[in-house]
Amino acid sequence: MIRLLKLEYLKNLNYNPFRIFAALYFIVLVLLLFIGLVNFDLAGLNVNLKEQGMYDFPGIWNFTTYIVGLLKIFLGCIIVFSICQEFSNRMFKQNIIDGLSREEFIMSKLLTILVFTGFSTLLVFVIALILGKSYSSTQESDLVFKEIYFIFNYFLKLFTFFTFLMFLSILFRKSIFVFLGFFMFWFVEGILSGIEKFAFLKNVDPKKQTLEAANHIYLTDYLPLGSMSNLIPNPLVRTKMAQLFGMEFKFHYPIESVVACIIWSAIFIGGSYLILKKKDW
Repeated sequence: MIRLLKLEYLKNLNYNPFRIFAALYFIVLVLLLFIGLVNFDLAGLNVNLKEQGMYDFPGIWNFTTYIVGLLKIFLGCIIVFSICQEFSNRMFKQNIIDGLSREEFIMSKLLTILVFTGFSTLLVFVIALILGKSYSSTQESDLVFKEIYFIFNYFLKLFTFFTFLMFLSILFRKSIFVFLGFFMFWFVEGILSGIEKFAFLKNVDPKKQTLEAANHIYLTDYLPLGSMSNLIPNPLVRTKMAQLFGMEFKFHYPIESVVACIIWSAIFIGGSYLILKKKDW
């Protein structure tokens, strides 16, 4: 394991896109976690997310993981560039000739994913805890870690997303095709989700559509991007401003989405290995 990590380190150390996107990701991640300390002018209203409860326990775990989760594409670029350069520079074939097995290649990429995912998760946890301890209006012990499960959901969301990009990178081998493939998949999944919801709602009483739509389980929710999205809900309904408009935050732990993400991760990892096993580059 240490040998594979050292190998990945040496491969990526002098690769400029890897260093640039890694530095950019973690800098922007830290800045976003402090976004609640900045005042925003929204339609003439002065809005401060800290005053809206962003750093209050236990909601801080939801706010921070959702916000920094929007940045996952930056770290995803690192994974894509790291893998695609293996094929464009013929390093993969040379590594196989030098004795690196396909299993070890997959393992080395998974270790890279785990390192980035783990470090990002740890960073979010530490900074969120510090901000919560500093600015939360409540410090009751039973509330501080009440929703800590969002940290695990964040880890799983990143890991599933990165294994998906690993699969696409090994399948297409060129970064431009990987991103085109990803956005095509995102577009198709969105279309299917829209069709399913439209087909369901047209048979529901208009007066009950909002309630029925919120409680109904859609099959498309278990597709890769849908299951990832369901792990961490949009926290804007938790703000004090949203509550003034009668919005209520309701969240039931998405165990089905957790299971779906684990299954999809296994499929992406297994699919990546099968592609490498089948093709000889």
